[in-house]
Amino acid sequence: MAEFVMPILGADMTAGTLVAWRKQPGDRVTRGDVIAEVETEKGLIDVEVFAAGVLERILVAPGATVPTGTVLAIIREDATDGAAAPPAPSVTPPAPPPARARVSPLARKLAAQVGIDPTTVHGTGAGGVVTREDVEHAAAARVPSPAAPPARPAIDLSRMRQTIAAAMTRAKREIPHYYLAHTIDMHRATTWLAGENARRPVTDRLLYGVLLIKAVALGLREVPELNARWRGDRVEASAGVHVGVAISLRGGGLVAPALHDADRQPLGDLMRALRDLTQRARTGGLRSSELSDPTITVTSLGERGIESVFGIVYPPQVAIVGFGAIVTRPWVVDGMIGPRPVVTATLSADHRVSDGHRGGLLLTAVERLLQSPETL
Repeated sequence: MAEFVMPILGADMTAGTLVAWRKQPGDRVTRGDVIAEVETEKGLIDVEVFAAGVLERILVAPGATVPTGTVLAIIREDATDGAAAPPAPSVTPPAPPPARARVSPLARKLAAQVGIDPTTVHGTGAGGVVTREDVEHAAAARVPSPAAPPARPAIDLSRMRQTIAAAMTRAKREIPHYYLAHTIDMHRATTWLAGENARRPVTDRLLYGVLLIKAVALGLREVPELNARWRGDRVEASAGVHVGVAISLRGGGLVAPALHDADRQPLGDLMRALRDLTQRARTGGLRSSELSDPTITVTSLGERGIESVFGIVYPPQVAIVGFGAIVTRPWVVDGMIGPRPVVTATLSADHRVSDGHRGGLLLTAVERLLQSPETL
């Protein structure tokens, strides 16, 4: 028998709300199947199973909020591929309430502010998720009641912002950070990108950010100690390079789900994965492994025009790489000064795991890789 538990989707998570079961007792499951939907401060998460067999018992009904590590269901691993055996009786006779409508946390918050029942709103997000925009449209279409007072804007910090604050406070308190910055000539990368995109269909064109992510992923092969996690009092190296990408959410807050095996994916595949990840992060539908697996984070404020960003390491990770906007600056090439597109790359890292010398090797590796963008 295997236990299916409420996952830990980041160092800051202590509990989650079970929203719905995707499988029922007697159903066969395989590794990687999504069998439950959980709501956390980071949104609605599709939770995968990492055992194969038959779902034997469901122990927690939809709507319940339980601590991480709580056993949600039992999976019988020794089931054959034939007809599933009848499920054993549940600990409590199953009489779960109907699954709640899939509503993003931001949409649920806005719906409460404007007095709309989110379960009555048609969801247009991935998998029918009710998004903030859906609630806004529903509010705009509603005939206002003269007797109803206007909704007061919320002034308290959201749960997500409170969670982020707690996690970052812990990180600054417990992790001895060091910081590095390096300016990189992006002339070759941007020139190659323009030519490459001219050959691609519009829907398959690359953003320059995907070059940065791939360069970091490949650079970690040369400095593997930065592709790791700190557990207790020691560092654990990661076999895969799973780059967490910081994604800002509409209405505030952010998440950093993983692009799995980013060092192995061709740029076109990586770009499609990044677009899909961004969409699902903002509308609901991230998978539990995407939140629990990142081995390093890449963040960028380039689209905001910020030239450099020094991030805070998100435990249990041991490093975060930041990129600013590409800007034109005077640059010396072959002894001559001329205009050149450059970007500032930064590294914030855990001094218990590495030092400035090793961190510098990562940034210079990223620079070298970006000078040959066709090889990424």
